[in-house]
Amino acid sequence: MQNYNFIQKIFHDLVLGIKFINKSLYEIEKMIFLKNQDSKELNHIFISGLPRSGTTSILNFIYSFNQHASLTYQSMPFVLSPNISKVLNKKNIVKKERLHTDGISYDLESPEALDEIFFKNNNNFIHKELINYLNLILISQNKSKYLSKNNNNFKRIDLINLILPNSIFLIPIREPLQQAQSLLNQHLNFSRLQKSDDFIRRYMNYLGHNEFGLNHKPWNDPINYKDLNNINYWVEQWSLFYEHIFYQYHSYENCYFIIYEELQNSYYVEKLLNKINLINFKNSSLKFFKNSNKKIINSELNNNNYQKSLNIYEKFIKLQN
Repeated sequence: MQNYNFIQKIFHDLVLGIKFINKSLYEIEKMIFLKNQDSKELNHIFISGLPRSGTTSILNFIYSFNQHASLTYQSMPFVLSPNISKVLNKKNIVKKERLHTDGISYDLESPEALDEIFFKNNNNFIHKELINYLNLILISQNKSKYLSKNNNNFKRIDLINLILPNSIFLIPIREPLQQAQSLLNQHLNFSRLQKSDDFIRRYMNYLGHNEFGLNHKPWNDPINYKDLNNINYWVEQWSLFYEHIFYQYHSYENCYFIIYEELQNSYYVEKLLNKINLINFKNSSLKFFKNSNKKIINSELNNNNYQKSLNIYEKFIKLQN
């Protein structure tokens, strides 16, 4: 998005900003490409959780096994019509680092969190059309199972479970202070980028990416901290988010909680792959996961706030045993 020219920005604003365009193309796509195929009972994978916990790395890792279809950058801006997008977007782009400057690179064939454009519709539409939409994505990549990374899907686990009862949900958890600092850094990074180019702000809004930046939306109403430039705000948001996740979903057999710091442990990763029915694991695949050594953080941290987050973090660790 940072290299779009003026015409491309206007085009994306038009297609993504007017729901009627994408929905109309979706109906055309169904008429042309949709086939009857039974994907309801398969183990589709939905990655969700708080950003900066390794969700993109897990997405790229699983996608590398070439067993799942996923939306890719090639799907933009016609996200609801992946087969039409495939026909129109023939050009590729040179692989480059994403705006997060976190070492993760992408090109048009890279999977990305785009399906929020579909999920922004009401629950009746989702209930009626989710299987059709998944089938269109599966057809576009000639696969039988779907892989999604969408940090907002924690809100609709029960709805997805109802429609796709054998789905698997992967929710990563990272040491709270390290994750909070990463969230703060990205908030400052994207606030700066969005001030210099408002299209970045609009683009992120279209995709439901309000995790950080000028249009940040808290996951829960702040209690003691409201200053987005204060590390304690992000630590408190971490606690509120994962406290809800733990009590809501820790008993769900198809929800797997992933400890970010363990993702360079080959034994841990192999166990995870067995749970989600993936094989042919090789240690070289761990290249997708960055070294999890803790960074020194010099901040005015409220110890009680931080201790609460650590207590919640420990609960997830105990679930691993």
